[in-house]
Amino acid sequence: MNHLLRSHAPITDIAWSRLDSEGRERLVPALGARKLVDFSGPLGWGHSATNLGRASDVKAPGENLLARRRRVLPLVELRAPFVISRHELLDADRGATDLDLTELDAAARRIAVAENIAVFHGWAEAGIVGIASATTHGPITLGTVYANYPGHVAKAVETLLEAGVSGPYGLALGPQEYTGVVETTEHGGLVVLDHLRQILGGPIVWAPGVAGAVVLSLRGGDFLFESGEDLSLGYSHHDADNAYLYLEESFSFRVATPEAAVTLTG
Repeated sequence: MNHLLRSHAPITDIAWSRLDSEGRERLVPALGARKLVDFSGPLGWGHSATNLGRASDVKAPGENLLARRRRVLPLVELRAPFVISRHELLDADRGATDLDLTELDAAARRIAVAENIAVFHGWAEAGIVGIASATTHGPITLGTVYANYPGHVAKAVETLLEAGVSGPYGLALGPQEYTGVVETTEHGGLVVLDHLRQILGGPIVWAPGVAGAVVLSLRGGDFLFESGEDLSLGYSHHDADNAYLYLEESFSFRVATPEAAVTLTG
């Protein structure tokens, strides 16, 4: 038994398999931040803090002593609860292929968006400074003419090169910006998405929760995501009609090189 308490749930292995599969299917496309930053782990639920490699002086409990306290970044636990009908779980055992898993889908969306927000825009209460808040470069204005995006992104890449930050580079786009880019062609018929890939040399990622866009280096070592427990399904309790479940993870995030990203705002 572990803290997820799955063995206590009135859910069969077949139904758990369906829930796990649905959760992965919904989470993978939406976890945009993970596609662009360094991911370490999972290190387990018992992993509680990230070593920052620094220490601060503290008063020693005696004379002629020196003392320093190690500095760490605590991991934050994030949970998205949801409810599923026990009738649907029984139908999963019967082989139904049209299960109503809208609550699970919504929970997956919520937790993925929250993770993206934490990485790109920060989460002060959890001690996380996001990429957009940490960058030392001024923002570049995007506007709403998507055909002009290659010029803006090229300027961001030039800014990084001038700062000595090598590529390849990746681009995180909010949902509205991503749709606009995908649907737009430039004069001459070149698809904007293809032009952006040529400029960046790296991926363009749909990242719900991102406001505007962020260009960042993918050389490694600049943006560090540390996973304790990776996203997992757990059991809370049940009654005669419903099972109360949740998606949960623990993680920390820190920016090691603030000059390795440029934000683009609307």
